[in-house]
Amino acid sequence: MMAEAGAGGPRLAELLALGRRLWDELEASTEPSSGAPAVQDKVRQGLDALQRAAAMVAQLELFSENEDLEEIASADLKFMLLPALLGGLTLKQVDLSRRREHLESAREHFLRFLKLCRNYGLGSFQLPPGSAGEEKSESPQDPAQPNLVAMAMSRAAKIERYKQKKELENKLASMRSSVESGTADEDQIREFYILQIQKWISTSLEEIESIDQELVILRSRDAPRQAPAGPRGPSRPARTPVKPFILTRDAAQARVFGAGYPGLPTMTVDDWYEQRRKQGIVPSLGFGEPGSPPCPSSPAGASDEELQKQQQEAEEKEDDEEALRKARNWDDWKDTHPRGYGNRHNMG
Repeated sequence: MMAEAGAGGPRLAELLALGRRLWDELEASTEPSSGAPAVQDKVRQGLDALQRAAAMVAQLELFSENEDLEEIASADLKFMLLPALLGGLTLKQVDLSRRREHLESAREHFLRFLKLCRNYGLGSFQLPPGSAGEEKSESPQDPAQPNLVAMAMSRAAKIERYKQKKELENKLASMRSSVESGTADEDQIREFYILQIQKWISTSLEEIESIDQELVILRSRDAPRQAPAGPRGPSRPARTPVKPFILTRDAAQARVFGAGYPGLPTMTVDDWYEQRRKQGIVPSLGFGEPGSPPCPSSPAGASDEELQKQQQEAEEKEDDEEALRKARNWDDWKDTHPRGYGNRHNMG
């Protein structure tokens, strides 16, 4: 089945040939930097041509899961390479801000190619870990313990793939001239395209392994940036800073302390509590307010004057007891110390 584009548009074979030519030029390029404008321009042109070709292949339904390899025309086999070539060119983009996006896109292209080849029985390989349809391990290993057998088998598979890739490249080099010149018969053309597909199977497996390693690094680097902030409670309103002051028991002490520290204000306990209550920092006790319960230490129904009188009497009683205690201590001291005790200057 040969595919053509719409009237006046490029043919599918021409789009594939353009993409292949640009890929070969990029592989053989001697540019010192892959980010050079000339290099990236070829990458963009190649991706555009191959993406248009892939869209045409999907529209024409060239490949189906319900057919065998023998049912595909020899001239159509080369279009199976489209996903692999798209993956290779996608990796050649150098925009660092989109590196992770390019890696994931390239991996999808390579994986699509491998699934297509596996569906037609081209090559003997296992899909990479994490891919839909991969073989499940019969005896799962402890993730804390390395699977030495699997590692050895993977290393042996890599060595075998490398040997096969070199043999395929040698066969392709010997057949290329006859196929491109048009002197090869259909069987030789078919073998040539199948060898190319098998070579790209090995390349795709290697590229996916490399992509997975780089993605692990990028995801671990981006994880701290994307980590959600922990749950936080409602923010507390900023409190107004309190200026320093001397806290006294009553107004009398406030006058005494204030006289010695003219630059530092004084405040009684009652004044301080009332100020903080108005600011909403401490709750109101409710004693003495209209409609509030009476103070527990006062008799029910006592007026403000009576309460003030009771408080004054309690303070006077406390002052009398303090004065009496000091007088008794002074009398005791005089009984045990004669007059002039400790005066060492007045010896006479």
